[in-house]
Amino acid sequence: MNIHEKYIKRCIELAKNGLGKTYPNPMVGSVIVLNNEIIGEGWHQKAGEPHAEVNAINSVKNKSLLKDSTIYVSLEPCSHWGKTPPCANLIVEKGIKNVVIGTIDSNSLVSGKGIEHLKKNGCNVIVGVLENECNQLNKRFFTFHNKKRPYIILKWAETADGFIDKIRGVNSKNTPNWISNSYSQQLVHKLRADEQAVLVGATTALNDNPALNVRSWYGENPVRVVLDRNLKIPSTYNLFDKSIKTIILTDKEAESGENLVFEKIDFTQNVPEQICKILYKYELQSVIIEGGFQTLQSFIDENLWDEAFVFVGNVEFKQGLKAPKIEKEPVEVKKVLMDTLSIYRNI
Repeated sequence: MNIHEKYIKRCIELAKNGLGKTYPNPMVGSVIVLNNEIIGEGWHQKAGEPHAEVNAINSVKNKSLLKDSTIYVSLEPCSHWGKTPPCANLIVEKGIKNVVIGTIDSNSLVSGKGIEHLKKNGCNVIVGVLENECNQLNKRFFTFHNKKRPYIILKWAETADGFIDKIRGVNSKNTPNWISNSYSQQLVHKLRADEQAVLVGATTALNDNPALNVRSWYGENPVRVVLDRNLKIPSTYNLFDKSIKTIILTDKEAESGENLVFEKIDFTQNVPEQICKILYKYELQSVIIEGGFQTLQSFIDENLWDEAFVFVGNVEFKQGLKAPKIEKEPVEVKKVLMDTLSIYRNI
């Protein structure tokens, strides 16, 4: 690892502190180095608040040192006025002549303009250090801006014999048939806190009456998205408690209200594609799809997904609703105490 990679790696570590908090902005980390010593560092903590470069510069006690320092940043400094001033301008104003950047910002508002501004004002700029790692850091942001859709994560739990639920009868309780353990459930709530939206189909909502919040973890609740073609879900269910913004996708006419939005789609056409367009319209950069089988399999069949988390419990149902199928080998397999977590990536 060369010296530039060492400090960009630190930028990435800092940036990860903003996971789930910076939407719609990307996660960015920055360090300022003088004579191979970090004299300042920072990360973007929340949308509307100072960017990583600003926090790094502000953390330097002796500002006279800046003109002889190198600033490292995981993503190209912005060059436009938004809720905060342009970071590229600030770097120039502070007299920092050496700038090392992980990757270019593909957002059309920036995309090369920050680098151009720095170079025009006499800065020595190096671009593309740990570029793949920096792109992976902001996989949600780049997918949203480049593919015009959210980053899509599939998630389900299945039994050791390959079922996601028991056969439900007319007298079945509207509660989950638990497969994974409490630690897996806590991890799921952490995953929800990291993403902007969580989606389920009507059958899952009717069977389990989920709240789809992050009650077992710290963080923001994701926007709830529910497929309910015929508006079968009772208004007394958790999804209608108005505590969290909820988008209902249906083909019926319905009036939206407080924290409850109805969007019409055509269920005879490509449903996953329509879902992506609606989530993009609401500027939701990521979504976890948690069920049920038909909803999950439809995204798999359309090859419209980026990552999947499959929890395999140590119980067997013998019969029931079969789990979705991904025709890929998992990239990682981890143990969550008694559960196995298989992680797939659609590359």
